[in-house]
Amino acid sequence: MNSNKEKTVSEAVNYRRSVRVYDAEMPIDSTIVKKCLEQASLAPTSSNMQLWEFYHITNKETIKKMAPLCFNQNAAKTAQQLAVFVVRKDLWRKRAKANLAFMDKVFGKNNPKSKQRSREKVARNYYGKVIPFAYFDFFGIIGWLKYLMILITGLFRPIYREVRNSDMRIVAHKTCGLAAQTFMLSMAAEGYDTCPMEGSDTWRVKRLLNLPFNSEVNMVVSCGIRKPEGVYGERFRIPFEEVYREV
Repeated sequence: MNSNKEKTVSEAVNYRRSVRVYDAEMPIDSTIVKKCLEQASLAPTSSNMQLWEFYHITNKETIKKMAPLCFNQNAAKTAQQLAVFVVRKDLWRKRAKANLAFMDKVFGKNNPKSKQRSREKVARNYYGKVIPFAYFDFFGIIGWLKYLMILITGLFRPIYREVRNSDMRIVAHKTCGLAAQTFMLSMAAEGYDTCPMEGSDTWRVKRLLNLPFNSEVNMVVSCGIRKPEGVYGERFRIPFEEVYREV
């Protein structure tokens, strides 16, 4: 049940469970869900590229249409609202330009290189040259050429190796996943419940939401207030000692 007192980070982490059945008599405030999505936009993101979009579904008819696309999971059928996390790797040029525009705001526009501070030079070079090198591709051909170049260079020094189109796709999905997790913890802090659903027909979800062709659905997150039976048993985790390594 939603509480007026927000939870601490540790409390939110422990409170969060993947909830499969929500209480139909307990609606949730869409403004709070929107606030949690706004907090999700503060999640760590590779190179600050923010190659994501968040679709907040509050319309009951759309939720009803989404349920079979999520294979009629209880978490989808009983959801009060849905949040769809979408990867937009295709927007890399736009996002790089946005970062360069931010550089103009921070450092001033059209500064000659002779007057640029070291940090500004590095930042402008990164978004103007390094990012295009990493993200640009042409039917995968450029990516493989870059990969071969990296393989040779990597024989002599440490170098970033994830430069193929498939590599950059993984990078974009990883950071979108960080945003989704931030959202779920923010919801938990508000006393709201969620369930991340990777099981969905992503093509049909894209069609229903009229998403751009080059976008990709990262995950659908259902939202609501849990019923007691909505948490399927006690939490199980592999003993921490089996997964923790201090080096």
